[in-house]
Amino acid sequence: MKTQKTAYQSSLPSNTRNKLVLRRTRKRFNPRIFLDRTIETIAIISLLFTGFAGVGATGCWGMEIATSSHYWQHQKKTCLGMMLVSFLGFLGSSLVGASFGIQRDKF
Repeated sequence: MKTQKTAYQSSLPSNTRNKLVLRRTRKRFNPRIFLDRTIETIAIISLLFTGFAGVGATGCWGMEIATSSHYWQHQKKTCLGMMLVSFLGFLGSSLVGASFGIQRDKF
């Protein structure tokens, strides 16, 4: 990196070489970007959790059929409830993200 800077400085005329100031810009905290990324992360995690809970519910359903046990029926209902809650989390985060998008577009 240092050789690139010196090569860049040496290609300038000698009178402007001393005036060259290298500044590194600092990234500022942008609440909109933070909010967008947070909503996107919540949506992705809730969809993944919905899928995993669905696989668990399918497995419990199979075990309920194989063993005729009420234990697996309760486990299946728990997994289905978790699926419902996480899918509603996805829908909620999508709705909030869409409403922020509409506010920015000023419809």
